[in-house]
Amino acid sequence: MEKIINIIADELKVRASQVDATIKLIDEGNTIPFIARYRKEVTGGLSDEQLRILGERLNYLRNLENRKEEVKNSIEEQGKLTDEIVKALGEAKILAEVEDIYRPYKQKKRTRATIAKEKGLEPLAQVIIEQNENEDIYDIATKYIDIDKEINTAEEAIKGAMDIIAENISDNPNYRREIKRICYRDGLIVTKAAKNEKSSYEMYYDFSEKVNRIPSHRILAINRGEKEEFLKVKIEKPEDVILNFIQKDIIKDNNQQVANILIETILDSFRRLIEPSIDREIRSDLTEKAEEKAIKVFGQNAKQLLLGAPIKNLTVIGFDPAYRTGCKIAVIDETGKLLATTTVYPTEPQNDVDGAKRELLKLINKYNVNMIAIGNGTASRESEMFVSDLIKDVKHEIHYAIVSEAGASVYSASKLATEEYPDINVSLRGAISIARRLQDPLAELVKIEPKAIGVGQYQHDVNQKKLTESLTGVVEDAVNKVGVDVNTATPSLLSYVAGINKTIANNIVKYRDENGKLKERKELLKVPKLGKVAFEQCAGFIRIFDGNNPLEITAVHPESYAQTEKLLKNIGYSKDDLLNKDSLKEIRQKLSNISTNELAKELEIGEMTLKDIIEELSKPGRDPREEMPKPILRNDVLKFEDLKEGMILTGTVRNVIDFGAFVDIGVKHDGLVHISELSDKFVKNPSEIVSIGDIVKVKVIKIDTEKQKVSLSMKI
Repeated sequence: MEKIINIIADELKVRASQVDATIKLIDEGNTIPFIARYRKEVTGGLSDEQLRILGERLNYLRNLENRKEEVKNSIEEQGKLTDEIVKALGEAKILAEVEDIYRPYKQKKRTRATIAKEKGLEPLAQVIIEQNENEDIYDIATKYIDIDKEINTAEEAIKGAMDIIAENISDNPNYRREIKRICYRDGLIVTKAAKNEKSSYEMYYDFSEKVNRIPSHRILAINRGEKEEFLKVKIEKPEDVILNFIQKDIIKDNNQQVANILIETILDSFRRLIEPSIDREIRSDLTEKAEEKAIKVFGQNAKQLLLGAPIKNLTVIGFDPAYRTGCKIAVIDETGKLLATTTVYPTEPQNDVDGAKRELLKLINKYNVNMIAIGNGTASRESEMFVSDLIKDVKHEIHYAIVSEAGASVYSASKLATEEYPDINVSLRGAISIARRLQDPLAELVKIEPKAIGVGQYQHDVNQKKLTESLTGVVEDAVNKVGVDVNTATPSLLSYVAGINKTIANNIVKYRDENGKLKERKELLKVPKLGKVAFEQCAGFIRIFDGNNPLEITAVHPESYAQTEKLLKNIGYSKDDLLNKDSLKEIRQKLSNISTNELAKELEIGEMTLKDIIEELSKPGRDPREEMPKPILRNDVLKFEDLKEGMILTGTVRNVIDFGAFVDIGVKHDGLVHISELSDKFVKNPSEIVSIGDIVKVKVIKIDTEKQKVSLSMKI
């Protein structure tokens, strides 16, 4: 275990004691959000991101150690375990190295080598390897001629022995390790067109790039092109360098006859056995790393989307654009309640602009609508043009915003949507989701499967299990960062709170429905299946407004209530004063002048915990999302034809990828800010500069009218 602790500590650049303490907390069943927030003293303040990486590495390294033990036991049972093998297993850092060590001892299918062994040719193979001077290998081979064993000539005997040697070379872990190293250093990924057709993969029809340089998005693009049968892919490697390396180790230069046989054997071993498997391993390694990077980007993007600033206290129209089937409309009040639905046809082929205007103006005036949320899918820009024209006829102030509709259709057809709106047509539920996303992105997006959020390239090409695990963690972190109003939250939202599963979430809502609003956190202990352990994990993330205890509108954990009240008493106030605006100003002022070091000792509490408590008391009931950029509220539309090079525009970052960011500037297609145009300084990763939802100023640097593409720059 000490070894695992040291490896993780080195990778995360933290102290071994921090890793050790964290592992104990994880093994005790504590959740990552709880550890990140309420056990800072124990972990030394590790972030939720660091903790999730630590958890993943812990699982991997434990599995690695278990596999090493399995391999060791298997080789020992065969009576072939040596000190050298034990040492090699101990030094193996990844599962692939362990499998390379195990390869010679694995139960094999019947191969050319196993057939040769069955014929008794292993001693001949050994003679060839020994390369004794002045021996005529063909004379020796004649002794192995056996008609019954189908060895009719000395040449056939030698061929069989060569098959045994070739397999032994292929199974040698040292050779495989060095060959992989050479391939990574000098190899090329080469792609050619598999068929003479136009496609989105044309840049790869005659393409090559060094294995150690190719970026992850190109790996995933090539994989997809190959899967769709547009591309042929191979790894070109320096064969001469590899063959020379093996020959140097094997051939002794004291028997030319045998040397020639070995040269031929080494070539056969490489081309027939080593090369195909090494290619598969390298492709697999590259794909795994590309997927890890892509999943990380998806996670970052999803987190920004989930933590988008809510638009509160507004009645919103959700506008789900379409052509033939009509645009679906849903009116949602400021609490998220559905008021009305309809379908209008302002787009092709009906083009009933006047009828759609009349219908929407009637709804806007009847319900005093302040905002229109337009989905960004099919017919979005045509709908935007229609809406921008429509709101000119509205007497009161009204704006519109473009909202990501990724996953809205998934929600519409879900069991949850059916339960929420059993009498509403599936097609109209998407409009409800779009409106609610603007009002509260987090509360709405948790209703759909995390991977349906759709914030990244090649989302469907990566390992779906890993993607789901990663994005579920992202959603958990986002939900727990914001906190959840237990008296209004849906089961979907509650199920992401630390310590609460779907069953408990449903039980909380059932308890709330039967007993009325919860007045204090400890009431949760009356909920079926929510025991003391679950309560400890979830309590700090639960918010109770208008309850018995003002501390419960904050993230202060019940385990710290006594110290918190003592802290307030020390500065001359009580917890009830947190609800008084004037008192709160004074509390905030006094808390800002406190010496946390001395006070932490007096209160017998950790200094990091004390700082968190002070922050919560300074802004009780604060929603951290309010600090995020608000969506751009528009009342006019920009046409593609209006664009000119050099134009400065304000836009919203819609997606962040390996090679840049897509920005919505109000025209039909999002513009691309290439990674080279994000900043005057070198940018290794676009997420260092921008995040989804950011409001940015951009300059138009290139317009491709034919392809309707816009290149943008943030170097203004």
